[in-house]
Amino acid sequence: MPTAKTLRREKIKSRVRKKIFGTATKPRLSVFRSNKQIYGQLIDDVNGVTLCAAHSLKLESADAANKVNQAFETGKSLGEKAVAMGIEEIVFDRSGYLYHGRIKSFADGAREGGLKF
Repeated sequence: MPTAKTLRREKIKSRVRKKIFGTATKPRLSVFRSNKQIYGQLIDDVNGVTLCAAHSLKLESADAANKVNQAFETGKSLGEKAVAMGIEEIVFDRSGYLYHGRIKSFADGAREGGLKF
């Protein structure tokens, strides 16, 4: 059974997703945050395809000592993957999370990796 917290996030997520969508030239960067990890993927909503993805599961960097640094490194690696594919501009989908902490750090890492949003 979903908790009040997850129901609130789903409500916010649906409100945000009404307004934003990704294309092949400007995909949507969707972020998922669990208690231990963070995941991000670039999605082309027109074709229903995930273009590339990154996660913090296999980070072995000394910089990834805490979760905020893990989020930054994951965002940076996703940005570098996207730039290698020729994608530079994206639409950021925070998935109902507040733009604070790990989500903000992920976005800053993606910007440092070369993405513009």
